[in-house]
Amino acid sequence: MASSILKGLDRISEIPDPLICQILSHLSTKEAVSTSVLSTRWRSLWLWVTSLDLCSERVLDFNAFMSFGYRFFDSIRVSCIHKAKLNIGENKLYGDDYLTWWIDALVKRKIQHLDVRYDSEREYCEMPLSLYTCKTLVYLKLFQVSFRDAELSKLSIAGSVSLPCLRTMHLESIFYPTEATFEGLVSSCPVLEELTVVGCETAGATVFRVSSRSLNKLVINLQFRRYNVVGSQVVIDAPLLGFLSIEDDLSDSFIVKNMHPNAKLDIWLAFGLLEFEEANVLSKASMIREFLPGVSGIKEMIIWCDTFKAISLYSKLEPVPRFRNLSLLVANLYSTDMKWLPTFLEICPVLKSLILEWFGDYEEMCSDYMNQISFSSVPECLSSSLEFVDIKSSVSGHVAEIKLIRYLLESSAILKKLTLRLNCCAKQNVIFKSLLKIPRRSVTCEVVVLRLKD
Repeated sequence: MASSILKGLDRISEIPDPLICQILSHLSTKEAVSTSVLSTRWRSLWLWVTSLDLCSERVLDFNAFMSFGYRFFDSIRVSCIHKAKLNIGENKLYGDDYLTWWIDALVKRKIQHLDVRYDSEREYCEMPLSLYTCKTLVYLKLFQVSFRDAELSKLSIAGSVSLPCLRTMHLESIFYPTEATFEGLVSSCPVLEELTVVGCETAGATVFRVSSRSLNKLVINLQFRRYNVVGSQVVIDAPLLGFLSIEDDLSDSFIVKNMHPNAKLDIWLAFGLLEFEEANVLSKASMIREFLPGVSGIKEMIIWCDTFKAISLYSKLEPVPRFRNLSLLVANLYSTDMKWLPTFLEICPVLKSLILEWFGDYEEMCSDYMNQISFSSVPECLSSSLEFVDIKSSVSGHVAEIKLIRYLLESSAILKKLTLRLNCCAKQNVIFKSLLKIPRRSVTCEVVVLRLKD
């Protein structure tokens, strides 16, 4: 028995150092903190591990957690740390000075991927100045932290703020002392390609400027929550921007000054509206008027309910810039706003592909309002460019649904394919008979009917 145990220990001792380091890098926080039970050799090899995921919520003994962190980030470490994820909860006994010390150590060890999450219901954790001058950082993700504006301003004046290798930055629930803090942070990243901004807070309503000569992908989410600024303004100037995603119901102004001509747009922008009536839309006319020209050159767009209705209503009140290059439109709308589809298509003169999905319950689809919906005008794209229509919503055979399908088939001159999906409860034979009776303007149009499973 003893000899077999010794034999097992010998096999463990024969594991080469690089393999041990690889094993250690995959350990959970709880397992990592418990490595004091391992041999001296295994504990010393922590100094060679190049990645670590530390979460204070996964351990019961915070003292052991702190001790392990200080050992891992100790100055005697000889290897670089390429990747670190720090998920730290608020601890009144220790404060957050230790986190500053750890990030300083990571910068010295040439960190490339850094993910810091600070969970607290009352406060933010300040980032150390060393983070603003990290020469090796490629990926940065921060949650619920703040920036030291006074010190940052001094570094900016001295020209010291620089993140020369940073390509991806994700900022969520961040406190910016001034608008210059955010703008300076973005402008200090000369090769930044992807930027995500989710929630924000400042000392007051301000203008968030995204000015970048390298940015390719931008995601902005300023929907109402604790860390957002009501009444803020967003200005985007990014000539290489190829994808822009907007979720914003707070901003009083949203302006796109510059983006790539073949860009894709995913937009849920409420223009500050709570109710979508003509009088309310007219009150926000200046905001809509300022926004539309900057995105009118996009090639593909995913548009959501509120934005779809706001622009459709606005186009009835004032002239609207046309989406002159828009080839693909994915429209997600409320079933009651189905009537606005021809109006919106009027500003898409070269549309080639249309993907539709609407949201509404059974009672709504059966209402008198929906039964009275009609489609009359024929937009330019239906006569000259629309080739593909894909209806993602499950069709049950309601009057409004059949009217829409009829409208598309009778009005689209060069339509090649219309795809629709039947609800599993739909009366298939009845719908097929209705479809067969519809004359098609395009003699080459193929209608594909898919049956959804239960």
